[in-house]
Amino acid sequence: METFLGWFYKVFQPQKYSRLCGSPGGPPVTAQRLRLKDGRSLAYSESGVPKDKAQFKIILAHGFTGSRLDFLRASPEVIEEMGIYMVGYDRAGHGESDPNTRKWLGSEASDVEELADALELGQKFYLVGNSMGGYVVWACLKYIPHRLAGAALVAPVINYRWPSFPKDLSKEAYYQQAVGDQWLLRVAYYAPWLLNWWVNQSWLPSPTVIQGNTFLPNHLDSQFRDRAISSGIFHQRRNISTLQGENESLHRDLMVMFGKWEFDPMDLPPPSFPVHLWQGCEDGIVPASLQKYVSQRVGWIKYHEVPEGGHFLNAIPGFDDHLLKTLLLQP
Repeated sequence: METFLGWFYKVFQPQKYSRLCGSPGGPPVTAQRLRLKDGRSLAYSESGVPKDKAQFKIILAHGFTGSRLDFLRASPEVIEEMGIYMVGYDRAGHGESDPNTRKWLGSEASDVEELADALELGQKFYLVGNSMGGYVVWACLKYIPHRLAGAALVAPVINYRWPSFPKDLSKEAYYQQAVGDQWLLRVAYYAPWLLNWWVNQSWLPSPTVIQGNTFLPNHLDSQFRDRAISSGIFHQRRNISTLQGENESLHRDLMVMFGKWEFDPMDLPPPSFPVHLWQGCEDGIVPASLQKYVSQRVGWIKYHEVPEGGHFLNAIPGFDDHLLKTLLLQP
């Protein structure tokens, strides 16, 4: 029995992050970083107009395999004319930010608030969350709404087990996924401690979301990913995101996003500021049917449906200019 327990612990225990940035043998620190209250370092990158001359200050929460370098593709003219300052940051465990083994929705909101305070962004700022970064926006709407001047969710990932979803609707959307992705979400919810081991077993159904080969029905999405792969940007971006290992970046993301939430986003009270949500009708990663239900259930969300859009809405020419003007100028 002791032998079995020893083997079990060795195989299934969460792997320690052995490539901590700045540690002996680990990747060098190249980004600007700040120290959080719990001692972790948070990496960030700034863009746009100088902070002291900005009319609008925006924090960007990146997607699944993203990093602090994922800025909005807005035109320089719009950024300059509107006086926009942006700061992207590596979410805990991604890029050059230290992992957080106790990562949860509340800690993500706390990281955003500490970043804003450290950079002196003022009492209120704007927040944009793309794809997996959407859960950061939901967390901030729950835990620090008093700090937000406005928020935008761009094709935000959905948890199929949010209580307010009708079971038949979420079940239908769930089973439209690849079998490997279905199992991935089951493990993330019921046995998160098993996730790291699970995704590394070649004999189990392969999760397309981790491999990056999810079927994309939208032609622009497909072309965008093909170009990113052929140019090397796809793998370069992923390598930056998983610099300290996939367990504390990608796998920890899945545990938080698809695990047990402390609240249901559809039960949040109306905020005192505008919240926009953009969703493509041909999204092959996030079910548009569930996103539409969220917007209908949460009446205070300003829902923007993109009829011929997929998941990578930022790849649509002019989309980010439209997003910024809508978020910052519309009441």
